[in-house]
Amino acid sequence: TETQMEKHIPNALHEIRDHLTKSSSVEARAATRKFAPTSVKVYGVRLPVINELARQYKKGGFDLATKLWHAGTYEEQLLAAKILGLAARESPERTIALLMEFSTNISDWAVCDTLGLQSVKTIAAKQENKIIDAAQELLKSPVMWQRRLGIVLLTHYAHVPAKQQAILAMLSPLRTETEHYIKKAIAWIDRDIAKSKLK
Repeated sequence: TETQMEKHIPNALHEIRDHLTKSSSVEARAATRKFAPTSVKVYGVRLPVINELARQYKKGGFDLATKLWHAGTYEEQLLAAKILGLAARESPERTIALLMEFSTNISDWAVCDTLGLQSVKTIAAKQENKIIDAAQELLKSPVMWQRRLGIVLLTHYAHVPAKQQAILAMLSPLRTETEHYIKKAIAWIDRDIAKSKLK
């Protein structure tokens, strides 16, 4: 039952942290700092370990994802985004609401993109309008990582010819930005649109 699962959440959190601590290494920490230079709190754990934990704890669903996200380390947030994606079909509305909540607390591109890609991957086709609305809202944010997340969410639809004009119109105000992570994300979506036109 849900209450049993809720009781299990603190244990799961403790077990996950224990596992992350034991799996961490100086080399992995250095690699993460290089890979995601703006990341703040880092255990230093390789991605396969995080993927395995996501599979192991996917039953923790929305509650565990929320606790992990707010715990705030790089690895816990990656794990939260992945678990959110595994639970997404159970409640697309809750998934999108949590995505918006999580968007206020992002500090690096890797977590941003994992959240934008993996958390809604399984619901992207059926929840197209709601996800595009969420993206539109994020694009207007004064917070750079929220704007990047908005762009990443739109990549789910870059290959859909009927959506391309609307996407380009939404991105138009951001094209004058000098922010590196925004420019990179726009270049990515432009490539995806160009590629789909070649098919």
